[in-house]
Amino acid sequence: MPIDKSAKIYVAGHHGLVGSAVVRHLTSLGFINLLLRSHSDLDLTNQLSVDEFFSSQKPDYVILAAAKVGGIHANNTYPAEFITINLQIQTNVVVSAFKYKVRKLLFLGSSCIYPKFAPQPIPESALLTGELEGTNEWYAIAKIAGVKMCQAYKLQYNFDAISAMPTNLYGRNDNFHPENSHVLPALLRRFHEAKVNGFDEVVVWGSGSPLREFLHVDDLADAVVFLLENYSDLEHVNVGSGKEVSIKELAELVKEVVGFKGELVWDTSKPDGTPRKLMDNSKIAGLGWTPKISLRDGLVDTYKWYVENYGKQ
Repeated sequence: MPIDKSAKIYVAGHHGLVGSAVVRHLTSLGFINLLLRSHSDLDLTNQLSVDEFFSSQKPDYVILAAAKVGGIHANNTYPAEFITINLQIQTNVVVSAFKYKVRKLLFLGSSCIYPKFAPQPIPESALLTGELEGTNEWYAIAKIAGVKMCQAYKLQYNFDAISAMPTNLYGRNDNFHPENSHVLPALLRRFHEAKVNGFDEVVVWGSGSPLREFLHVDDLADAVVFLLENYSDLEHVNVGSGKEVSIKELAELVKEVVGFKGELVWDTSKPDGTPRKLMDNSKIAGLGWTPKISLRDGLVDTYKWYVENYGKQ
């Protein structure tokens, strides 16, 4: 069912990669009543503050994209924060959304909720069928709890709360930190810096053989609105591109987009990681949604944004 353009929509986490894309997309569609609060204005870990916000603002829809996120090092160093802060955010927002009669809530999770040795491509039914990847289990456990909380409120109270699990995302507002960014933004930064500094080569860890899936965050934003308007079942929904690319192919494409003319060297003494990680997107495809942005076009857009925002550093 189409959402009225004047509906009050609260986007939690609107400064992040996902939240900012959702805000851009909603604005482009003509939504005029977005509720946005930065962390300094509303601490989502504070139950009283969240309750007061919902009591006074009474949003019609909630998109929960706020989370404490980080790489392997951060998860290993701060496991208590990762599980506590994410559980607090989710619990406070879902409880208040239900209490103040929000029409619909969409909770955004992560593909890390699935078992380490899940079948490939990973179907929604793989959830809770095996042990998690140890490097980010604290974050994953919190996200699984969020999925289950939405289901519990739907089962007990018929609250229209749904969950979407995106694959690896990239795009504007990504994290390009040299130590703790993900593979795609890390490659963009390294090839850019090599080009600017006139380096002869860029060395990448591993053999380049692992297969990964990437989705431009603007496609995810499109899927979020699609699911809000078209999906209300109990089970969570995978959101991915459905297309695999090897790390080698990705690195070569990034090299081309950035315009680096030197050599690409593979350090095969370094580990490769999981050989394959792909989401099964047949559920959302069956509902009628497919991504629109090709990897090449998405990389061109992301690199343009990176140069405008970080390239001068």
